[in-house]
Amino acid sequence: MQEHKAILNAPWRDKEAENAETVPGKNDSPDFKEVVERGMQRRDLIKTLLSGAAAVAAGSQSAQAAASTGLTFKPIRLGKDQDYLDIPEGYEAGVLIKWGDPVVQNAPDFNPQMQNGATQSQQFGYNCDMITYHPLPDWRSNSSRRALMCVNHEYTDPQQMFPNWSPDRTTKDFVDAEIAAHGVSVIEIEEFYGSWHYNANSRFNRRITGETEMLITGPAAGDMMLQTTADRSGTRVRGTLNNCAGGQTPWGTFLTAEENFNQYFANRAQMPAGVNRDNMARYGTPTAASARRWERFYDRFDQVKEPNEANRFGWVVEIDPYDPNSMPKKRTAMGRAKHENASSTIAKNGQVVVYSGDDERFDYAYKFVTAGVFNPDNRGSNMDLLDNGTLYVARFNADGSGVWLPLVHGTGGLTVANGWRNQADVLIRCRQAADALGATRMDRPEDVEVNPVTGLLYIVCTNNTNRGLGSSPGTDAANPRANNRSGHIIEVREQGNDHAATTFQWGIFMLCGDPNVPAQGTYFAGAPREKVSPIGAPDNIAFDNQGNLWIGTDGMEAALGWQDAIYACVTEGPDRGTLLPFMSVPIGAETCGPTFTPDNTTFFLAVQHPGEGGTFERPISSWPTGSGLPRPAVVFVRKAWGRGVVGS
Repeated sequence: MQEHKAILNAPWRDKEAENAETVPGKNDSPDFKEVVERGMQRRDLIKTLLSGAAAVAAGSQSAQAAASTGLTFKPIRLGKDQDYLDIPEGYEAGVLIKWGDPVVQNAPDFNPQMQNGATQSQQFGYNCDMITYHPLPDWRSNSSRRALMCVNHEYTDPQQMFPNWSPDRTTKDFVDAEIAAHGVSVIEIEEFYGSWHYNANSRFNRRITGETEMLITGPAAGDMMLQTTADRSGTRVRGTLNNCAGGQTPWGTFLTAEENFNQYFANRAQMPAGVNRDNMARYGTPTAASARRWERFYDRFDQVKEPNEANRFGWVVEIDPYDPNSMPKKRTAMGRAKHENASSTIAKNGQVVVYSGDDERFDYAYKFVTAGVFNPDNRGSNMDLLDNGTLYVARFNADGSGVWLPLVHGTGGLTVANGWRNQADVLIRCRQAADALGATRMDRPEDVEVNPVTGLLYIVCTNNTNRGLGSSPGTDAANPRANNRSGHIIEVREQGNDHAATTFQWGIFMLCGDPNVPAQGTYFAGAPREKVSPIGAPDNIAFDNQGNLWIGTDGMEAALGWQDAIYACVTEGPDRGTLLPFMSVPIGAETCGPTFTPDNTTFFLAVQHPGEGGTFERPISSWPTGSGLPRPAVVFVRKAWGRGVVGS
């Protein structure tokens, strides 16, 4: 396991270590010393702030005690060094699709010894992450058991994918395969013969890769900082990279978020001094060679040769899964950051709101509010809604109030006199604009989702071991723990329960860790420690139809010593704070993209980087096939024979 932990620090994997070259944001927001776990005064304040949504009360971990929210499954035991999926009694699981499986018609069979861009661009990509479910008509019934599934492919583990790989021994075929293994897969799926299957011959199936041509749209399209040798217009770009989480729009398109794009670009130190080099430093592009060495084969990844190419990544990309011939669009109005997600909801007046987190230590939580309104009767009229609107960044006040600060050129100091050319400049240098406004520097804000039952917003902060370390920012009310190894979750109530509001109230919902270790200062929405399970490094979240929160972790081993898992948590009522471990994933893997079918009878999960820490020659996992290389995969979990909703 020592080797496993060491390789986890590779820059494409360890989300805390990978951004070591990033220059942190600086602003004048105060550092507060109030810490939630130090007294009941803060807990009472949280109760008051959120009293309109749910009462904070002790819960119960037993299946019977959580019956009011449908959580009656028998919790699993957290695992260590298990190379299998662990699920509750009375449940069944299956692999839907795995790395290398054919996606388009006549795709070649997977051959791990003969990988290149041509083959991988026809097969399911590597390290699956976000999952969305887009229903299709089902001729057999009124309830759809047929759908399109969109799956992100965040990054590649070349030392596991290719024989004898090292940065200095990589080949053009390896690099081409890596670029093709990024992006998105769109597949048609269906439930029949008592299981879920994907249709390898569907006309909807599609691979979108790091080479797929895309449009750049919105206020930054055409700006000089997006122009390159290959694209003088600044409106077309090759591919999408490091697609982490994302979301689904009310009109059925897929939003995929580009996260740690910085790692693919090399040689920042050789760039001319000036605004753009400073910009690249703020986003953490490497000063010298990249860890992958793609720049050896493609000039666009060398910042000296193509200084603007990296500015064309870090966006939210919209894809229409129902039209396999449509061109993906990078929607610049939502800002450039290391987006973990892009979850949408509809405000009271019909405006569409998209929430996202910038997954970096001491970076920010955002929301975008469209200028136009959603039209449920005309899908076509919604297709460019995301090109116009207002981007906001969050500031959390110590008294439990908060404000969304508009990132609008000409306001709040974002003026020409202060070095901001126009709105495109604000969006391209989004982090610096948020710095200038004094937004709250967070502990790696990742998933941001709305509870469909209560309307409350949940912001997941995975961890931040640099908080309060050396010259790094200290604690504040929204990030109350120094050396925050296990992470926390914030609960937000928008003013008037309107997601277009510019003010909000907030409280700490969960301070993760082991409740049996008082020194960790855990807090679980008021539930006593004997009613909750240890949890660390929360990452992706989803909600079921009852409003229960389902939490996937990424980094449980480093935080608490257990493998990553999925948990179900009660968010309201007498069992609020109850936390039940539902399933765990194989050794080296993390949990990604938790998604339910609309009727909650099937739960989908992306199992990312199983066996990470091993190599092609010395794998430490053989999941899911039982032999050979470990292969990232999408799995489904449901009650035996599909009889009942997940969680019951």
